[in-house]
Amino acid sequence: MAAPDGGAPAFDGRPLVFRSATVVTVDSAGVLENADVLVIDDLIAAVGSRLAVPEGTVEIDATGGILMPGMIDTHRHMWQSMMRGYGGDWALSQYFSFYYLDHGSVFRPEDIHAGNRLSALESVDTGVTTTLDWSHGLRTIEHAEAAVDALRSIPGRFVLGYGDYLGAPWEWSTSADFRSFAERTFSSADSMLTLELAFDVIGQQGFPEEAAFRAARDLGVRVSTHAGVWGATTDVAIDQMYAAGVMTDEVDYVHCATLSQESYQKIAATGGSASVATESEQNAGQGYPSTWQLRKHGIPTSLSMDTSVWWGADFFSAMRATLSSDRSREHLEAQAQNETVVANALRAEDVVRYATIGGARAIGKEDSLGSIAVGKKADLVLVKNDESPAMTPILNPWAHLVFQAGTADIHTVVIDGRVVKYAGERIGLPLAPVRDEVAASVEHVRRSIGEEAWTEGMHPALPAAEDIPNPYRYAEWDGTEQKVTAQA
Repeated sequence: MAAPDGGAPAFDGRPLVFRSATVVTVDSAGVLENADVLVIDDLIAAVGSRLAVPEGTVEIDATGGILMPGMIDTHRHMWQSMMRGYGGDWALSQYFSFYYLDHGSVFRPEDIHAGNRLSALESVDTGVTTTLDWSHGLRTIEHAEAAVDALRSIPGRFVLGYGDYLGAPWEWSTSADFRSFAERTFSSADSMLTLELAFDVIGQQGFPEEAAFRAARDLGVRVSTHAGVWGATTDVAIDQMYAAGVMTDEVDYVHCATLSQESYQKIAATGGSASVATESEQNAGQGYPSTWQLRKHGIPTSLSMDTSVWWGADFFSAMRATLSSDRSREHLEAQAQNETVVANALRAEDVVRYATIGGARAIGKEDSLGSIAVGKKADLVLVKNDESPAMTPILNPWAHLVFQAGTADIHTVVIDGRVVKYAGERIGLPLAPVRDEVAASVEHVRRSIGEEAWTEGMHPALPAAEDIPNPYRYAEWDGTEQKVTAQA
Protein backbone atom coordinates (compact mmCIF):
# COMPACT_ATOMS: atom_id res chain seq x y z
CA MET A 1 0.00 0.00 0.00
CA ALA A 2 1.68 3.17 -1.19
CA ALA A 3 1.34 6.53 0.51
CA PRO A 4 -1.47 8.57 -1.07
CA ASP A 5 -0.57 11.84 -2.74
CA GLY A 6 -0.96 14.96 -0.66
CA GLY A 7 -0.34 13.61 2.82
CA ALA A 8 1.05 10.98 5.14
CA PRO A 9 -0.38 7.48 4.98
CA ALA A 10 -2.15 5.96 7.95
CA PHE A 11 0.77 4.00 9.35
CA ASP A 12 -1.17 2.62 12.34
CA GLY A 13 1.53 0.16 13.30
CA ARG A 14 1.37 -1.64 9.97
CA PRO A 15 4.49 -3.10 8.34
CA LEU A 16 6.54 -0.52 6.47
CA VAL A 17 8.89 -0.91 3.52
CA PHE A 18 11.32 1.59 2.03
CA ARG A 19 11.65 0.93 -1.70
CA SER A 20 14.60 1.56 -4.03
CA ALA A 21 16.85 3.38 -1.55
CA THR A 22 20.59 3.78 -1.41
CA VAL A 23 20.99 1.97 1.90
CA VAL A 24 24.01 2.89 4.03
CA THR A 25 23.88 -0.11 6.34
CA VAL A 26 26.93 0.81 8.50
CA ASP A 27 27.32 -2.97 8.59
CA SER A 28 29.40 -5.54 6.76
CA ALA A 29 27.00 -5.23 3.82
CA GLY A 30 28.25 -1.67 3.23
CA VAL A 31 26.21 0.39 0.79
CA LEU A 32 23.33 -1.27 -1.07
CA GLU A 33 22.06 0.39 -4.22
CA ASN A 34 18.39 0.31 -5.19
CA ALA A 35 17.54 -1.74 -2.09
CA ASP A 36 14.50 -2.24 0.12
CA VAL A 37 14.21 -2.35 3.90
CA LEU A 38 11.18 -3.93 5.57
CA VAL A 39 10.06 -2.99 9.07
CA ILE A 40 7.65 -5.16 11.04
CA ASP A 41 6.65 -4.00 14.51
CA ASP A 42 9.79 -2.49 16.09
CA LEU A 43 12.38 -4.49 14.14
CA ILE A 44 14.11 -4.54 10.77
CA ALA A 45 12.63 -7.69 9.22
CA ALA A 46 14.42 -7.83 5.86
CA VAL A 47 16.99 -6.01 3.74
CA GLY A 48 17.34 -6.74 0.04
CA SER A 49 16.11 -6.14 -3.47
CA ARG A 50 12.45 -6.26 -4.52
CA LEU A 51 11.37 -7.65 -1.17
CA ALA A 52 8.07 -9.48 -0.88
CA VAL A 53 6.07 -7.83 1.90
CA PRO A 54 2.98 -8.70 3.95
CA GLU A 55 -0.40 -7.55 2.76
CA GLY A 56 -1.24 -4.06 4.01
CA THR A 57 2.40 -2.94 4.19
CA VAL A 58 2.87 0.81 3.79
CA GLU A 59 5.38 1.58 1.03
CA ILE A 60 7.63 4.62 0.98
CA ASP A 61 9.34 5.46 -2.30
CA ALA A 62 12.95 6.11 -1.32
CA THR A 63 14.21 6.54 -4.89
CA GLY A 64 16.88 9.20 -4.98
CA GLY A 65 17.35 9.08 -1.23
CA ILE A 66 19.78 7.62 1.30
CA LEU A 67 18.43 5.38 4.06
CA MET A 68 20.72 5.38 7.08
CA PRO A 69 20.54 4.21 10.70
CA GLY A 70 19.19 6.69 13.20
CA MET A 71 21.93 8.94 14.52
CA ILE A 72 22.98 8.72 18.17
CA ASP A 73 24.08 11.70 20.29
CA THR A 74 26.08 10.49 23.27
CA HIS A 75 26.35 13.73 25.27
CA ARG A 76 23.87 16.58 25.25
CA HIS A 77 22.84 18.80 28.15
CA MET A 78 19.25 18.74 26.97
CA TRP A 79 17.83 20.94 29.72
CA GLN A 80 19.94 23.86 28.50
CA SER A 81 18.06 23.96 25.18
CA MET A 82 15.56 26.34 26.77
CA MET A 83 18.45 28.86 26.76
CA ARG A 84 19.18 28.21 23.08
CA GLY A 85 21.92 30.48 21.70
CA TYR A 86 22.15 32.59 24.86
CA GLY A 87 25.83 31.75 25.33
CA GLY A 88 26.84 32.00 21.68
CA ASP A 89 29.79 34.27 22.57
CA TRP A 90 30.84 32.48 25.74
CA ALA A 91 34.19 30.97 26.50
CA LEU A 92 34.10 27.83 28.64
CA SER A 93 34.88 29.80 31.80
CA GLN A 94 31.79 31.94 31.21
CA TYR A 95 29.67 28.81 30.82
CA PHE A 96 31.01 27.50 34.12
CA SER A 97 30.42 30.84 35.83
CA PHE A 98 26.83 31.19 34.62
CA TYR A 99 25.66 27.70 35.54
CA TYR A 100 28.03 26.51 38.26
CA LEU A 101 28.65 29.68 40.25
CA ASP A 102 26.04 32.32 39.55
CA HIS A 103 22.68 31.16 38.22
CA GLY A 104 22.42 27.37 38.12
CA SER A 105 20.27 27.33 41.23
CA VAL A 106 17.46 29.32 39.62
CA PHE A 107 16.45 26.48 37.30
CA ARG A 108 13.30 24.81 38.62
CA PRO A 109 12.01 21.31 37.78
CA GLU A 110 9.65 22.87 35.22
CA ASP A 111 12.61 24.56 33.53
CA ILE A 112 14.40 21.22 33.24
CA HIS A 113 11.16 19.84 31.78
CA ALA A 114 10.90 22.64 29.22
CA GLY A 115 14.48 22.30 28.01
CA ASN A 116 14.27 18.53 27.77
CA ARG A 117 11.00 18.64 25.83
CA LEU A 118 12.41 21.10 23.32
CA SER A 119 15.64 19.18 22.90
CA ALA A 120 13.83 15.83 22.60
CA LEU A 121 11.53 17.22 19.92
CA GLU A 122 14.56 18.60 18.09
CA SER A 123 16.23 15.18 18.21
CA VAL A 124 13.22 13.53 16.58
CA ASP A 125 13.04 16.29 13.98
CA THR A 126 16.72 16.07 13.00
CA GLY A 127 17.03 12.29 12.77
CA VAL A 128 18.85 11.82 16.07
CA THR A 129 16.86 8.81 17.18
CA THR A 130 18.80 8.25 20.43
CA THR A 131 20.08 11.01 22.71
CA LEU A 132 22.02 10.72 25.94
CA ASP A 133 20.73 13.50 28.17
CA TRP A 134 23.82 14.52 30.19
CA SER A 135 21.43 15.90 32.78
CA HIS A 136 23.69 17.53 35.32
CA GLY A 137 21.10 20.04 36.50
CA LEU A 138 19.22 17.53 38.69
CA ARG A 139 19.56 19.27 42.05
CA THR A 140 16.59 17.41 43.52
CA ILE A 141 14.59 14.28 42.80
CA GLU A 142 11.82 16.59 41.58
CA HIS A 143 14.19 17.91 38.92
CA ALA A 144 14.97 14.33 37.90
CA GLU A 145 11.31 13.38 37.70
CA ALA A 146 10.66 16.41 35.51
CA ALA A 147 13.50 15.38 33.18
CA VAL A 148 12.10 11.86 32.85
CA ASP A 149 8.55 13.07 32.28
CA ALA A 150 9.73 15.33 29.46
CA LEU A 151 11.71 12.57 27.74
CA ARG A 152 8.79 10.17 27.95
CA SER A 153 6.48 12.75 26.34
CA ILE A 154 8.39 12.57 23.03
CA PRO A 155 8.58 9.30 21.00
CA GLY A 156 12.37 9.15 20.81
CA ARG A 157 14.94 6.90 22.41
CA PHE A 158 16.76 8.50 25.35
CA VAL A 159 19.34 7.80 28.04
CA LEU A 160 19.07 9.83 31.22
CA GLY A 161 22.62 10.61 32.32
CA TYR A 162 21.79 11.51 35.90
CA GLY A 163 23.99 14.22 37.37
CA ASP A 164 24.06 17.16 39.77
CA TYR A 165 26.82 19.69 39.11
CA LEU A 166 26.05 21.54 42.35
CA GLY A 167 26.40 18.37 44.44
CA ALA A 168 29.12 15.85 45.16
CA PRO A 169 28.70 12.69 43.04
CA TRP A 170 29.89 10.45 45.86
CA GLU A 171 27.02 11.83 47.96
CA TRP A 172 24.04 12.03 45.60
CA SER A 173 24.82 8.73 43.85
CA THR A 174 24.79 6.86 47.16
CA SER A 175 21.80 8.59 48.71
CA ALA A 176 18.61 6.71 49.56
CA ASP A 177 16.53 9.22 47.58
CA PHE A 178 18.50 8.69 44.37
CA ARG A 179 18.53 4.91 44.80
CA SER A 180 14.77 4.91 45.28
CA PHE A 181 14.28 7.11 42.19
CA ALA A 182 16.49 4.88 40.05
CA GLU A 183 14.82 1.67 41.14
CA ARG A 184 11.24 2.83 40.69
CA THR A 185 11.88 4.70 37.43
CA PHE A 186 14.06 2.19 35.61
CA SER A 187 12.88 -1.12 37.03
CA SER A 188 11.19 -2.27 33.80
CA ALA A 189 12.97 -3.30 30.62
CA ASP A 190 12.15 -0.10 28.76
CA SER A 191 14.42 0.21 25.73
CA MET A 192 13.17 3.74 25.04
CA LEU A 193 14.50 5.24 28.28
CA THR A 194 17.51 3.94 30.16
CA LEU A 195 19.81 5.24 32.89
CA GLU A 196 23.47 6.16 33.18
CA LEU A 197 25.39 8.15 35.78
CA ALA A 198 26.96 11.39 34.58
CA PHE A 199 29.64 12.97 36.76
CA ASP A 200 33.20 14.25 36.54
CA VAL A 201 36.44 13.33 38.27
CA ILE A 202 38.31 16.51 39.13
CA GLY A 203 41.44 15.10 40.74
CA GLN A 204 40.62 15.62 44.40
CA GLN A 205 42.91 13.94 46.86
CA GLY A 206 41.61 10.56 47.94
CA PHE A 207 39.48 10.04 44.79
CA PRO A 208 36.06 10.42 46.47
CA GLU A 209 34.35 9.85 43.10
CA GLU A 210 35.17 6.16 43.43
CA ALA A 211 31.94 5.80 45.43
CA ALA A 212 29.93 6.99 42.41
CA PHE A 213 31.58 4.39 40.17
CA ARG A 214 30.68 1.73 42.73
CA ALA A 215 27.10 3.01 42.82
CA ALA A 216 26.88 2.69 39.04
CA ARG A 217 28.20 -0.87 39.23
CA ASP A 218 25.66 -1.77 41.92
CA LEU A 219 22.84 -0.39 39.76
CA GLY A 220 24.18 -2.10 36.64
CA VAL A 221 24.44 1.13 34.66
CA ARG A 222 27.14 2.80 32.61
CA VAL A 223 29.08 6.00 33.40
CA SER A 224 29.70 9.06 31.23
CA THR A 225 32.39 11.45 32.42
CA HIS A 226 34.07 14.56 31.00
CA ALA A 227 37.78 13.87 30.53
CA GLY A 228 40.62 15.84 29.01
CA VAL A 229 38.92 19.22 29.40
CA TRP A 230 41.55 21.97 29.55
CA GLY A 231 42.05 23.12 33.11
CA ALA A 232 39.19 21.05 34.52
CA THR A 233 39.48 17.27 34.10
CA THR A 234 43.07 16.23 33.59
CA ASP A 235 45.38 13.22 33.46
CA VAL A 236 45.27 13.14 37.26
CA ALA A 237 41.65 11.98 37.04
CA ILE A 238 42.54 9.21 34.57
CA ASP A 239 45.39 8.10 36.85
CA GLN A 240 43.02 7.93 39.82
CA MET A 241 40.40 5.97 37.91
CA TYR A 242 42.95 3.54 36.54
CA ALA A 243 44.61 2.96 39.90
CA ALA A 244 41.21 2.26 41.51
CA GLY A 245 40.25 -0.22 38.81
CA VAL A 246 37.04 1.58 37.78
CA MET A 247 38.01 2.11 34.14
CA THR A 248 36.03 -0.48 32.18
CA ASP A 249 34.25 -0.88 28.85
CA GLU A 250 31.18 0.64 30.52
CA VAL A 251 32.75 4.09 30.83
CA ASP A 252 32.48 6.74 28.10
CA TYR A 253 34.90 9.68 28.20
CA VAL A 254 33.58 12.99 26.84
CA HIS A 255 35.90 15.34 24.88
CA CYS A 256 39.28 13.65 25.65
CA ALA A 257 40.91 16.73 24.16
CA THR A 258 43.92 17.41 26.41
CA LEU A 259 45.11 14.03 27.62
CA SER A 260 48.59 12.52 27.62
CA GLN A 261 49.53 9.50 25.54
CA GLU A 262 49.46 7.42 28.73
CA SER A 263 45.86 8.44 29.43
CA TYR A 264 44.71 7.52 25.91
CA GLN A 265 46.48 4.20 26.33
CA LYS A 266 44.70 3.55 29.63
CA ILE A 267 41.31 4.27 28.04
CA ALA A 268 42.12 1.96 25.14
CA ALA A 269 43.48 -0.81 27.36
CA THR A 270 40.37 -0.87 29.54
CA GLY A 271 37.92 -0.87 26.63
CA GLY A 272 36.57 2.64 27.14
CA SER A 273 34.99 4.79 24.46
CA ALA A 274 35.03 8.50 23.69
CA SER A 275 32.41 11.10 22.81
CA VAL A 276 33.71 13.97 20.67
CA ALA A 277 31.74 17.23 20.56
CA THR A 278 33.72 18.98 17.85
CA GLU A 279 31.74 22.21 17.58
CA SER A 280 31.93 22.58 21.34
CA GLU A 281 35.64 21.92 21.54
CA GLN A 282 36.39 24.30 18.68
CA ASN A 283 34.34 27.12 20.20
CA ALA A 284 34.47 26.71 23.96
CA GLY A 285 38.08 25.69 24.42
CA GLN A 286 38.04 22.21 25.98
CA GLY A 287 40.98 21.46 23.68
CA TYR A 288 41.52 20.48 20.06
CA PRO A 289 38.93 17.88 18.93
CA SER A 290 40.50 14.55 19.73
CA THR A 291 39.69 12.22 16.83
CA TRP A 292 43.27 12.55 15.58
CA GLN A 293 44.43 10.96 18.85
CA LEU A 294 41.55 8.54 19.35
CA ARG A 295 41.98 6.86 15.97
CA LYS A 296 45.71 6.40 16.56
CA HIS A 297 44.99 4.60 19.82
CA GLY A 298 42.05 2.55 18.52
CA ILE A 299 39.53 4.08 20.94
CA PRO A 300 35.89 3.64 19.82
CA THR A 301 34.43 7.06 19.07
CA SER A 302 31.00 8.66 18.95
CA LEU A 303 29.74 12.19 18.36
CA SER A 304 27.78 14.63 20.47
CA MET A 305 26.43 18.18 20.35
CA ASP A 306 27.04 19.16 24.02
CA THR A 307 24.64 22.08 24.61
CA SER A 308 22.30 24.31 22.65
CA VAL A 309 23.21 27.24 24.88
CA TRP A 310 25.81 27.60 22.09
CA TRP A 311 24.68 25.55 19.03
CA GLY A 312 21.88 23.30 17.87
CA ALA A 313 21.48 19.58 17.34
CA ASP A 314 22.38 19.27 13.65
CA PHE A 315 24.31 16.02 13.38
CA PHE A 316 25.22 16.63 9.75
CA SER A 317 27.05 19.69 11.02
CA ALA A 318 28.68 17.57 13.73
CA MET A 319 29.96 15.06 11.18
CA ARG A 320 31.22 17.80 8.88
CA ALA A 321 32.99 19.69 11.66
CA THR A 322 34.62 16.52 12.96
CA LEU A 323 36.01 15.53 9.59
CA SER A 324 37.21 19.07 8.93
CA SER A 325 38.94 19.46 12.30
CA ASP A 326 40.78 16.15 11.95
CA ARG A 327 41.98 16.99 8.46
CA SER A 328 42.98 20.50 9.50
CA ARG A 329 45.16 19.05 12.22
CA GLU A 330 46.85 16.69 9.77
CA HIS A 331 47.55 19.44 7.26
CA LEU A 332 48.90 21.89 9.83
CA GLU A 333 51.20 19.32 11.42
CA ALA A 334 52.50 18.16 8.05
CA GLN A 335 53.10 21.68 6.81
CA ALA A 336 54.95 22.55 10.02
CA GLN A 337 57.43 19.87 8.91
CA ASN A 338 57.45 21.23 5.35
CA GLU A 339 55.52 18.17 4.20
CA THR A 340 52.25 17.64 2.35
CA VAL A 341 49.36 15.34 3.24
CA VAL A 342 48.73 13.08 0.25
CA ALA A 343 45.92 10.96 1.77
CA ASN A 344 43.38 11.94 4.42
CA ALA A 345 43.50 9.47 7.30
CA LEU A 346 39.94 10.11 8.49
CA ARG A 347 37.28 9.36 5.88
CA ALA A 348 33.65 10.35 5.51
CA GLU A 349 32.67 6.76 6.18
CA ASP A 350 34.42 6.92 9.54
CA VAL A 351 32.44 9.89 10.84
CA VAL A 352 29.14 8.41 9.65
CA ARG A 353 30.07 5.39 11.73
CA TYR A 354 30.90 7.65 14.69
CA ALA A 355 27.42 9.17 14.37
CA THR A 356 25.63 5.81 14.32
CA ILE A 357 27.26 2.54 15.40
CA GLY A 358 29.85 4.48 17.40
CA GLY A 359 27.07 6.00 19.44
CA ALA A 360 25.44 2.61 19.91
CA ARG A 361 28.73 1.25 21.22
CA ALA A 362 29.10 4.15 23.66
CA ILE A 363 25.72 3.43 25.30
CA GLY A 364 26.15 -0.36 25.22
CA LYS A 365 23.52 -0.93 22.52
CA GLU A 366 25.57 -1.97 19.48
CA ASP A 367 23.71 -5.29 19.34
CA SER A 368 20.38 -3.55 18.75
CA LEU A 369 21.09 -0.06 17.36
CA GLY A 370 23.42 1.82 15.05
CA SER A 371 23.22 -0.15 11.80
CA ILE A 372 20.68 -1.50 9.32
CA ALA A 373 20.58 -5.25 9.75
CA VAL A 374 17.89 -7.86 10.17
CA GLY A 375 16.85 -8.20 13.80
CA LYS A 376 18.01 -4.76 14.89
CA LYS A 377 15.65 -2.08 16.15
CA ALA A 378 13.96 -0.11 13.40
CA ASP A 379 15.55 3.29 14.03
CA LEU A 380 15.90 4.68 10.50
CA VAL A 381 16.35 8.00 8.72
CA LEU A 382 15.52 8.59 5.06
CA VAL A 383 17.50 11.51 3.64
CA LYS A 384 15.60 12.50 0.51
CA ASN A 385 14.67 15.86 -0.95
CA ASP A 386 13.66 15.85 -4.60
CA GLU A 387 13.74 19.66 -4.78
CA SER A 388 17.20 20.15 -3.26
CA PRO A 389 20.05 20.71 -5.74
CA ALA A 390 22.42 19.36 -3.07
CA MET A 391 20.68 15.98 -3.17
CA THR A 392 21.58 15.17 -6.77
CA PRO A 393 23.57 13.35 -7.94
CA ILE A 394 24.41 10.94 -5.13
CA LEU A 395 27.73 9.43 -6.16
CA ASN A 396 29.47 8.73 -2.85
CA PRO A 397 26.76 8.15 -0.18
CA TRP A 398 29.17 8.38 2.76
CA ALA A 399 30.55 11.74 1.64
CA HIS A 400 27.10 12.91 0.62
CA LEU A 401 25.79 12.47 4.15
CA VAL A 402 28.71 14.38 5.58
CA PHE A 403 29.26 17.20 3.12
CA GLN A 404 26.06 17.64 1.11
CA ALA A 405 22.96 16.67 3.10
CA GLY A 406 21.34 18.73 5.84
CA THR A 407 18.48 18.54 8.28
CA ALA A 408 16.13 20.06 5.70
CA ASP A 409 16.66 16.90 3.62
CA ILE A 410 15.28 14.56 6.27
CA HIS A 411 12.20 13.01 4.73
CA THR A 412 11.25 10.20 7.12
CA VAL A 413 12.28 9.28 10.66
CA VAL A 414 11.37 5.93 12.20
CA ILE A 415 12.05 5.22 15.87
CA ASP A 416 11.39 1.78 17.33
CA GLY A 417 9.29 1.00 14.27
CA ARG A 418 7.11 4.11 14.70
CA VAL A 419 7.06 6.74 11.96
CA VAL A 420 7.51 10.08 13.74
CA LYS A 421 8.28 12.19 10.68
CA TYR A 422 7.17 11.76 7.08
CA ALA A 423 7.68 13.89 3.98
CA GLY A 424 9.53 16.42 6.12
CA GLU A 425 6.70 16.87 8.62
CA ARG A 426 6.52 15.58 12.19
CA ILE A 427 3.50 13.40 12.90
CA GLY A 428 1.43 14.47 15.91
CA LEU A 429 4.28 16.48 17.43
CA PRO A 430 3.41 20.18 17.21
CA LEU A 431 5.93 22.76 18.35
CA ALA A 432 3.46 25.26 19.85
CA PRO A 433 2.91 23.71 23.31
CA VAL A 434 6.65 23.10 23.72
CA ARG A 435 7.44 26.63 22.57
CA ASP A 436 5.01 28.09 25.10
CA GLU A 437 6.50 26.03 27.92
CA VAL A 438 10.00 27.17 27.00
CA ALA A 439 8.91 30.81 26.80
CA ALA A 440 7.59 30.65 30.37
CA SER A 441 10.87 29.17 31.60
CA VAL A 442 12.95 31.77 29.79
CA GLU A 443 10.87 34.51 31.40
CA HIS A 444 11.38 32.95 34.84
CA VAL A 445 15.16 32.74 34.44
CA ARG A 446 15.40 36.26 33.04
CA ARG A 447 13.33 37.68 35.87
CA SER A 448 15.23 35.68 38.51
CA ILE A 449 18.70 36.82 37.54
CA GLY A 450 17.70 40.40 36.74
CA GLU A 451 17.84 42.37 33.51
CA GLU A 452 21.35 43.70 34.00
CA ALA A 453 22.84 40.27 34.70
CA TRP A 454 20.80 38.77 31.84
CA THR A 455 22.24 41.27 29.35
CA GLU A 456 25.79 40.99 30.69
CA GLY A 457 25.58 37.21 30.59
CA MET A 458 24.56 37.19 26.95
CA HIS A 459 27.20 39.74 25.94
CA PRO A 460 30.38 39.08 27.95
CA ALA A 461 32.85 41.94 27.96
CA LEU A 462 35.94 41.71 25.80
CA PRO A 463 39.34 42.47 27.33
CA ALA A 464 41.22 45.35 25.81
CA ALA A 465 43.40 44.38 22.88
CA GLU A 466 46.21 46.25 21.18
CA ASP A 467 46.53 46.32 17.43
CA ILE A 468 49.76 45.09 15.93
CA PRO A 469 51.71 48.09 14.61
CA ASN A 470 51.79 48.17 10.80
CA PRO A 471 54.83 49.77 9.12
CA TYR A 472 53.08 49.94 5.74
CA ARG A 473 50.74 52.75 4.73
CA TYR A 474 49.48 54.41 1.58
CA ALA A 475 50.86 57.92 1.30
CA GLU A 476 49.11 59.60 -1.60
CA TRP A 477 47.10 59.18 -4.77
CA ASP A 478 47.63 61.51 -7.68
CA GLY A 479 44.77 60.30 -9.86
CA THR A 480 46.89 58.08 -12.10
CA GLU A 481 48.93 56.02 -9.73
CA GLN A 482 49.27 55.18 -6.06
CA LYS A 483 52.54 56.06 -4.39
CA VAL A 484 53.30 53.84 -1.42
CA THR A 485 55.84 54.46 1.28
CA ALA A 486 56.86 52.21 4.11
CA GLN A 487 58.18 53.05 7.50
CA ALA A 488 61.06 50.95 8.69
